[in-house]
Amino acid sequence: MKVFAGSSNPGLAREIAAYLQIDLGKCVLDKFSDGEIHFYIDENVRGEDVFVVQSGSHEANFNLMQLFIMIDAFKRSSADRITAVIPYYGYARQDWKDRPRVPISARLTADLLETSGADRVLTMDLHSPQIQGFFSVPVDNLNGVPVLVKHVQQLGLTNVTVVSPDAGGVGRAKHFARRLNAPLAIIDKRRPAPNVAQVFNVVGDVTGQTCVLFDDMVDTAGTLCLSAEAVMNAGAARVLACATHAVLSGKALEKIEASPLEQLIVSNTIAPEQRRPCAKIVTLSVAELFGEAIRRIHDRSSVSSLFD
Repeated sequence: MKVFAGSSNPGLAREIAAYLQIDLGKCVLDKFSDGEIHFYIDENVRGEDVFVVQSGSHEANFNLMQLFIMIDAFKRSSADRITAVIPYYGYARQDWKDRPRVPISARLTADLLETSGADRVLTMDLHSPQIQGFFSVPVDNLNGVPVLVKHVQQLGLTNVTVVSPDAGGVGRAKHFARRLNAPLAIIDKRRPAPNVAQVFNVVGDVTGQTCVLFDDMVDTAGTLCLSAEAVMNAGAARVLACATHAVLSGKALEKIEASPLEQLIVSNTIAPEQRRPCAKIVTLSVAELFGEAIRRIHDRSSVSSLFD
């Protein structure tokens, strides 16, 4: 077993290797003067079980292209099996035709991963679990809820109500609420344009409650902050938020700092060092979860118990 890191999240890759008690594989990632990616493997990988850790965040196109090139290099170097470890699967939101004449980019990304030579994919909290069906190779979609729930439980909150920021995330929020043994509320939201959300009302009683908003990702934070304002206007005592993937693009940090949110709890599927510090954001590591999944994939043992 050998674990190699792309450039998108080297910190998480180092934590995964430390959990597995191995060193990261030796390779060189660089650019030619015109911006083309230059990569070579600096050790023998013939017959090895190779895991390539690379998230599709921030510079998504560059990071994905880097991943494709790395996988192709391992394939041509006679690696026995290549698993693409993608903590945050880029383009996952473009998984269906929501209007005529648009691409299904999540499917295209899946096709490119397989064409590059990936024999398996390990990821976390896909925006739509159905994306697993875009692949003809095995896909393990880990669940980040246990890591987030453990932290929330340690906060010692009382009168907790979990809130889904939209109807599409009810399934995720319901699972989170069940773990916390808490009731569920839903934000009734309309989205007039991409990355623009308008909140209308809260479905459920949040009066005097400590509300925990839960979603799979935070991008521009528009929906999150409007949802926080909505539950406070509906009588909530406090509001926090949890999300697996902290994309945090544009003016997301400024919105969060100005919002009634006390705390935003996220994981390190996207490298936290790529954003400026924010006192309201708490970042939890999912390295042990990924490390254990990699160990089990290598040993050909069950990964399904990690989904519980």
